[in-house]
Amino acid sequence: MAIKCTLIAIVEVALLLQVLQLSKICETGVEWMLAIIIYRCILTNSLFLRTNKLKIITMKLSPINITNFKIDGGAMFGVVPKVLWQRVYPANAANLCSWSLRSLVVEAGNRVILIDDGFGDKQDAKFFSHFHLFGGDGLLGGLSKLGYDPSDITDIVLTHLHYDHCGGGIRVNQNNGNYEAVFPNAKFHISRAQWEWAINPNAREADSFLEENILPMQELGLVNFIDDECFITEGVELRIFNGHTKGQIIPIVHHQNGGLVFVADLFPSTAHILLPYIMSYDVEPMITLQEKADFLEESLAKGFTFFFQHDFYTECCTLQRTQKGIRADRLFSLDEFLG
Repeated sequence: MAIKCTLIAIVEVALLLQVLQLSKICETGVEWMLAIIIYRCILTNSLFLRTNKLKIITMKLSPINITNFKIDGGAMFGVVPKVLWQRVYPANAANLCSWSLRSLVVEAGNRVILIDDGFGDKQDAKFFSHFHLFGGDGLLGGLSKLGYDPSDITDIVLTHLHYDHCGGGIRVNQNNGNYEAVFPNAKFHISRAQWEWAINPNAREADSFLEENILPMQELGLVNFIDDECFITEGVELRIFNGHTKGQIIPIVHHQNGGLVFVADLFPSTAHILLPYIMSYDVEPMITLQEKADFLEESLAKGFTFFFQHDFYTECCTLQRTQKGIRADRLFSLDEFLG
């Protein structure tokens, strides 16, 4: 899947070389005309392949609110002073802000794709006590409410391997103590850059990469590495960003109602649309700054809708250009986007 885009280019070159070879033996006008017709057929096929990558198809989208949690506002807004960020995102007396942990199910053709799978349940009570969890349907509970069984999931796109994004796909078998897949028919799609970054972590980020979440996926033979930006199926595009953590995947769903971006930790909330609002967790904040600026321009130009994984107050928004830069425009639910 990761080589789909490269394969198209290889096919184009190979076919063109065949046409050029044919042209060397053309001696009459009829033969030259035949070569031109063949070339035009190849060009048409090439354009079809490229257009097919961007084809907007009918698909079903469903959000899951796995849980909500509270963490320190300063960690989420970095160098921005509290006197500024609390105007756009409130905190309680302990400086804790409320956040959501959402996943998205994309049903396209015969594929049922889950984007991120939450915390999971492999850690102890002390670990989870740091996040003040409240509300939500749980991962499997949320899927069940939507009418999905774990065996229905064919693909899991993990935006990155921090513990709140990748823990729910592997569990401990209570009978034998071994790790097993929660979704028996699914492959995990992870950027190779993120995988290598996570299994050889830097000291600052190491606590976010938990071996019990990550290594069993590969040991069970369930990982498909994404090397380059690509489409994993018609209408589902994967982009790669490097500011928050190296190799973070940002999925763009080319839905019939418009492009929907699962913004993950590139934009944790509507407040983070402001360029200086960058989490303390980001390993390369200046790269994040540029990535945000570039992607905001593209998203505004293409009319993308943002779907927020972590914004407790807002599920989706569109963008607008103001005198102060690009800002959130209309705030609404995914149901409203779907019409």
